[in-house]
Amino acid sequence: GFRRRNCDRRDPGPSRDRRVAFDLRSSRWRFTRVTDTRDLVNLATRLAREAGDMVLVGRRHGDLDVDTKSSPTDMVTRFDAAAERMIITALRLERPQDTIVGEEGSNIVGDSGIEWFVDPIDGTTNFMYGLGGFAVSIAACDAEGPIAAAVYVPTTRDLFSARRGGGAFLGSSPIHCSTKNDLATSLIATGFSYDAPSRSRQGERVARLLPLVRDIRRMGAAAVDLCHVACGRVDGYFEENLRPWDLAAGLLVATEAGAIASDFVGARVRPEQTLVCAPGIHTALRDAIR
Repeated sequence: GFRRRNCDRRDPGPSRDRRVAFDLRSSRWRFTRVTDTRDLVNLATRLAREAGDMVLVGRRHGDLDVDTKSSPTDMVTRFDAAAERMIITALRLERPQDTIVGEEGSNIVGDSGIEWFVDPIDGTTNFMYGLGGFAVSIAACDAEGPIAAAVYVPTTRDLFSARRGGGAFLGSSPIHCSTKNDLATSLIATGFSYDAPSRSRQGERVARLLPLVRDIRRMGAAAVDLCHVACGRVDGYFEENLRPWDLAAGLLVATEAGAIASDFVGARVRPEQTLVCAPGIHTALRDAIR
């Protein structure tokens, strides 16, 4: 997984210095070169757009070849694999020393200190059913967490991006999370796990929360939900049992847009428990979903 740091909102500009990091794979300290995050975010946005446009055309004209993964409700299509291959091939060409982890099984070990998390289609069920809420999600991380991110929604052509310390953007426009400070008038997004016992527990939590908020949305893609927090389309989002590729890109977009991120008790955010929302409702929402 990855760790998120508390970001300094100042733009530090390009940096190419060297820093010491601990390599979990080799259990050794090593020097890593810090890459200009502008280069990384430009690469992520280009690949997210190319892969997203490809899968959208495929959805409209091709055979999906649907299969299942962890459960009968966890779907995968041939376009998930095709998009991941497209992204991984380009990343290996452009960044041959980086580590790359993809949802559909890619696991390439590098030694640069940069690790990419790729979700070729976040929201595969939406994609399979012809619903619009799916996205391509790509993030580059260092030892401290995400440093560059892109989330592209092909059906709306919304392209969200962020880099650590550089703010968050929808297209070329800066975005900011909502200024909501009243949970009772807040719109909250969530998602559900694939296994039935977890879904039952999560449904009970939503039932308790529903009377306390304006309304709840379940749109089916974590990266999109996080980006909706970033631009104020929803005021908060929470979910359990995500994976790093679900979380990395959208988390950076949301936090660079001013959102607060934590787990359900207020500690560091983690894929197992993700709460991201406007600062003004964080405490109230955290207490409501415990």
